[in-house]
Amino acid sequence: MKPFLILQLRPETEASDSEFEAILRKGGLSTDAVHRVRLDQESLEADLDLDDYAGVIVGGGPGCVSDAPEKKSDVEARIEAQVLGLMPVITQTDKPFLGCCYGIGILGKHLDGDVSKRAFGEPVGTSDCEITADGKEDALLDGVPTAFTAFVGHKEALQALPEGCRHLVRSDTCPFQMFKHGENVYATQFHPEADANGFETRIRIYRDRGYFPPEDADSLIEMCRAADVFAPEIVLRNFVTRFG
Repeated sequence: MKPFLILQLRPETEASDSEFEAILRKGGLSTDAVHRVRLDQESLEADLDLDDYAGVIVGGGPGCVSDAPEKKSDVEARIEAQVLGLMPVITQTDKPFLGCCYGIGILGKHLDGDVSKRAFGEPVGTSDCEITADGKEDALLDGVPTAFTAFVGHKEALQALPEGCRHLVRSDTCPFQMFKHGENVYATQFHPEADANGFETRIRIYRDRGYFPPEDADSLIEMCRAADVFAPEIVLRNFVTRFG
């Protein structure tokens, strides 16, 4: 069985490790069923062949594809270029792909979509999501309730659905929570791997990164602990089951 390629962008080791462990746990994956690459620390191999992998999973991170080039750190710019460099092959061959949060910006930008901070950013916390008519017919949302709660936290968002894509999940605060290109290429604005413990870790780490007022960290942690978030992980598990 081919492994999944997991690309991570978070430069903070605690946040990266927490995310990686969550992807394994929620996706039902073992460490020998994945190839993990921390793009903040290493570059993709020049001879990387996506045919060697069952699919590609891209995690979240503090970078924004809509930021002006001069506002991106060297690491952020390199990570963005490396992930974007894979997207032509992924979309042209319909390679199984699941982009989580940052990944929706990457896929949207590659498809010439409007990704910006103009509207639809969501503070760290939860979002009440709803599956669309197309989403109800999609295998990755099999078993997910029509209405569900998900963990979110992002500064930029898609402003419109890229041409030729299908809209799968929406919310009042952010219309494009999940969409699909082709048959196998997916992206979510919400975090399918996240749970309360993982988000608590991120809140502590990113409290001074502009996602929320730092003094709100404790109340956000309490809110996450109280939230009933269980459905998003089904998306991740369905992706692994379908393509693994």
